Amino acid sequence: MNANKLAQMMEGGTYFFLVINFLIGLYCVILVQLRLRKLRFKKEAQQIEFLETVLDHLRAGEYTQVEELCEGDPRAMPSLVLATVANRKMGHEGLKQYVSELLQRDIFGDIESRVSWIATTIRSGPLWGLFGTVLGMMAAFGEIGSGAKVEAHTIADRIAVALICTAMGLATALPYGYLLAGINIKVRSLQDGLTSGVMRVLEHFKPAKKSHGGR
Repeated sequence: MNANKLAQMMEGGTYFFLVINFLIGLYCVILVQLRLRKLRFKKEAQQIEFLETVLDHLRAGEYTQVEELCEGDPRAMPSLVLATVANRKMGHEGLKQYVSELLQRDIFGDIESRVSWIATTIRSGPLWGLFGTVLGMMAAFGEIGSGAKVEAHTIADRIAVALICTAMGLATALPYGYLLAGINIKVRSLQDGLTSGVMRVLEHFKPAKKSHGGR
């Protein structure tokens, strides 16, 4: 098998990998968007109202009511509050470490993995496109160098098909780049909201400072 035939065969395979790369990116984008929608409150005011209710119960020592309020709620903040209250005997420092691990492992771990795959498809799309273009050009110039009479339109068609690979790679990278930027903004917003909210809840379990004054 000569290089010309091999390049033509591999060029066809490149289209397959370009499509697979696009579908992997699309799959991860959909999963991340669904995951973020499940974890977040629809409006920031709803999370603030939820936290105020929780803090009122905590100040009153009504831990059972807090657990009932959070139980069965799949959103991130209620889950973290429930875990904090259920493990309140760990103490303030222990709770801080425990909640930090929950945030990283159970909430943001899966999201970061999917986001990493989206970034990989963005980088890989143009590379697969370039690879297909190079193979197509090799096949085109192979026909020219074969010594046989080749029509100009045949070579033009071959080069056009090769350039389609580049276009397909860019068609993956460009929209997914914008989608990834939007996802990162949502993730940072969720992270900031959860961090500030959990810190307010943890403050309740912080031991009171002992007074050194007195007579």
